[in-house]
Amino acid sequence: MEMEFPEDFNQLELLDTHGHLIPRGASSQWTRSKDEEEEEEVDEGEHSEEWYLEKEDALKDKPQELLLWAAEKKRLSTILRLLASDPSLVHCCDEDGYTPLHRAAYSGHVDVVSALITSGSKVNARTIDGWTPLHSACRWSHVTVASCLLQHGAELNAQTNGGLTPLHLAASYTSSCKINSANTLELLLSKRQLKPELLSSSGETAGDVARRSGPHYFLFEMVEDCLNVIRP
Repeated sequence: MEMEFPEDFNQLELLDTHGHLIPRGASSQWTRSKDEEEEEEVDEGEHSEEWYLEKEDALKDKPQELLLWAAEKKRLSTILRLLASDPSLVHCCDEDGYTPLHRAAYSGHVDVVSALITSGSKVNARTIDGWTPLHSACRWSHVTVASCLLQHGAELNAQTNGGLTPLHLAASYTSSCKINSANTLELLLSKRQLKPELLSSSGETAGDVARRSGPHYFLFEMVEDCLNVIRP
């Protein structure tokens, strides 16, 4: 299933207004009210081992759902057990096309990401919106996961249905992802194969996004000569 976007569609603006609809994991950061954050902290504190085991038991007859859940929640032993029983499960996905690798990537679980790749997960699998696991990792500034994916052949310049590259998403600075946002940009900008001139469907380069959305545009000096040649 491929989605079509109008010429003036700005997917990054949609992330700002409807980002709460994007799947996110237990360790990802997000802009919420103080009350919501405090409520989540309480919830996380109640998640004992017994709670996880009860969740796993509830999903025991639904191995695909269990694997997707386990990848998001960093339940590595459960993941390995499921894949030992049925290796093909590594390719399962939810209704939006997110695989276990996508879920582990947007949740920032590098050990799970590594295990899934070792088990045969497709590094460049696409969701229905064209997101790869690398897009997911860069959207949430999980630099260690992004590095791991790149080391295993992730497409550095892959574009979503809206034309967004991992660099576009890393450049879309939000205070909720500020801890590793600069590191994620530096990682991507250091790659020789990077194509910083690629345009989103709204006609923006990643540099354009960085210039209007955050404090890290200066990092694009790393590729400034390349951009000057391509876009005089």
